[in-house]
Amino acid sequence: MIRLQNLTLQRGPQRLLEGAELTLHAGQKVGLIGANGAGKSSLFALLRGQLGQDAGDCQLPADWRIAHMRQEVDTLDRLAVDYVLDGDVRLREIQTALAAAEHAHDGTALARLHSELDNADGYTADSRARKLLAGLGFAPEQMERRVGDFSGGWRMRLNLAQALMCPSELLLLDEPTNHLDLDAILWLEEWLKGYPGTLLLISHDRDFLDSVVDNIAHLDQRKLTLYRGGYSAFERTRAERLAQQQQAYEKQQAQRAHMEKFIARFKAQATKARQAQSRIKALERLEELAPAHVDSPFDFGFREADKISSPLLDMSEARLGYGDKTVLEKVKLQLVPGARIGLLGPNGAGKSTLIKTLSGDLSLLSGHLARGENLAIGYFAQHQLDSLDAKASPLLHLQRIAPGEREQTLRDFLGGFDFRGDRCDEPVLNFSGGEKARLALALIAWQKPNLLLLDEPTNHLDLEMRLALTMALQDFSGAVVVVSHDRHLLKSTTDEFLLVADGRVQNFDGDLDDYARWLVDFRARQAPVAESASGAEKTDKRAQRQAAAALRQQLAPHKREADKLEKELGKLHEQLASVEQRLGDSDLYEAARKDELRDLLARQASLKARESELEEAWLLALETLEALQRELEASE
Repeated sequence: MIRLQNLTLQRGPQRLLEGAELTLHAGQKVGLIGANGAGKSSLFALLRGQLGQDAGDCQLPADWRIAHMRQEVDTLDRLAVDYVLDGDVRLREIQTALAAAEHAHDGTALARLHSELDNADGYTADSRARKLLAGLGFAPEQMERRVGDFSGGWRMRLNLAQALMCPSELLLLDEPTNHLDLDAILWLEEWLKGYPGTLLLISHDRDFLDSVVDNIAHLDQRKLTLYRGGYSAFERTRAERLAQQQQAYEKQQAQRAHMEKFIARFKAQATKARQAQSRIKALERLEELAPAHVDSPFDFGFREADKISSPLLDMSEARLGYGDKTVLEKVKLQLVPGARIGLLGPNGAGKSTLIKTLSGDLSLLSGHLARGENLAIGYFAQHQLDSLDAKASPLLHLQRIAPGEREQTLRDFLGGFDFRGDRCDEPVLNFSGGEKARLALALIAWQKPNLLLLDEPTNHLDLEMRLALTMALQDFSGAVVVVSHDRHLLKSTTDEFLLVADGRVQNFDGDLDDYARWLVDFRARQAPVAESASGAEKTDKRAQRQAAAALRQQLAPHKREADKLEKELGKLHEQLASVEQRLGDSDLYEAARKDELRDLLARQASLKARESELEEAWLLALETLEALQRELEASE
C-alpha cells in the first residue's frame, strides 16, 4: 500500500502539502484532483522518487514497479512500435542479453534467457504494443513511422502507450486524455478498468474519472482528503459540506436560481429526442451540485451580440477538403440562433475540416455557403494558443481589440477568467497551457460573437473552468457548434448531434451511450479481414469458447473472495485509525488512565496482526485472480 503520514512538501518558497495524510491500498484506482498549481504533479514526482519530502513519511512497497506517462519525448528516430516496446525496460534488457548470448554462442545463457523472455511475455510483446497503438488511434502504417514524424499531441499518445506497455504495480497518469479524441478515451477507459495494479490518475475529465476511479483524492488547502466513489460522488459529498458553511449561502442561492431558470426555459423548448432528455438530466445534476463549486475563481459569460441574423449560416451540397483531397461530400447544414450542435465521429473523419470550413479557414471545394449579414464568429481552434503574443499580457491582448474601453472595465472582465492583480500584466510567455486557453476564451467572449465554433475547447482547462465554460455556454443566446472529448460538456450544452463519418455529415438520433455502441460497430466494420489460416493452424472455436466459459466460472469465486477480503480490510483500517486517533490524545498517558492505555495498545497490536493476515490473504487472492484472467485472455 501507499501511505503518506504527516507529509510536508515544498517547492521553492511555495508549500504544497502540510501535515497531509493519505492511505491507498493495492488495486485501488484513485483520481487526484485540485486546482492548477496545487501540487498534483509534484506529488507524482515524490512517489517516483524524484522529490524528497520536507517532513513526514512517504511509504510504498520497495518491490513495486512504477510506470508513468512522460511529458517529453527525447527519442525521435525510433519507430513508433519500438518506442512503445521500450516502455518494458526488463523486456529490452532480456532482448539485449539474448543478442549478446547468441553472438557468443553461449547455449546455457540462451536457454536461461529464453525462459526469462517467456516469463516476461516477450513473445507477445510486439502484438500487445500494436494493440495499444491501435486503441489509441494509430493506423497500422503509422506504427512503422518515426517518432519525429508525429505532431506533439500524437507524441503524447506514444508516451501514454509506452506507460501502458510497462509492467507495473503502480501506474501514474497525468492528464492522459488531454490529446485524445473521444474514441481513444472510450478505449482507454476500458483498458484502465482492467488494469490490475494501483492507479493514480490526474484528470479534469469528470466522466472519465467517474468511469475509471473508485476514489477521489482532493488536494486543497495543502491537505489531502480521500472520498469514496468517483467525481460525481465527490461533488455530492463536498456540496453537502459546503452547504453547511453560512458564508457560502448567498452565492449558492444565486447559482441555484441560475440553474432553475435555465432548466425551466430549456424544458419548455426541448423535444423528446434522446440527447435533449440527456441534457435535461445533466442540467438537473448541475443544479443539485452547484454548491460544490461556490469557491470557484471563475465567473464569466459571452457578451451578447449587438445584431443577429437568421439563419446565421447556410451550407448546401457542399464538398469539403484540402486541395484535391475531398474529405466530406453533400454537406447540408443550416445554423440558426440558439442551435446547440455537437459533432461526433471517429478520428480523422472530418470534424475539424467541417469546423475550419464554417469558420472560413478553409474554402469550399464546391457547393454553396451563405453567411448571414450580421454573422460574428467566435472560433476556438486547437492551434489558438499558438496565436497569442508571448510578450504581451492578458490586459494588453484585450486592449488591442478594445482600444477605447476603460482599463478597469477590462481588468474586471479578465477577473472572471481568474486573471487578477499582477497576473493581468504578466507576459503570456510564462503562462501554463490552461492559462493560455482561458485567455483565448476571454478574447472570444469579449468580441460579442453570435456563432461559437469550438474545437476541443476544454484541453488544458481544469474542472472548475470547465464548469464555468459550461454555464457560460448555457446562457449564450447565439449558435454553438462544438467538437469535444469532454462528454459532460457535450451532454450539458448541446441539443443535437451530427455524425461525421464515411465522408458524410448526418443527424445522429441518439445520446453519447448510443454513440459509444455505434463506435464499437464502426471499429468492427473497419477491422481488416484476417487471412485464412492453414489447416494445421485452425482452432476449434467451439472448444475455445467452452474453455473460456469454464475459466470464467473459475474466476467468479476468486473475484468474490478478493472483494470480500478488500471490504474486510477496509473496515479493519477504519477501526485501526480510530484506535490510533485515541492513542494520539496526550491526556491518555496520565497515570489515572493507564488501564485504558493498556487496553488500547493491546487492541492496536491485535488489529495490526489481523491487518497483516488479511493483506497477505488479499494479495494471494489477487495473484490467483490475475493468473486466471491472463489465462482467460489467452484462451479468447
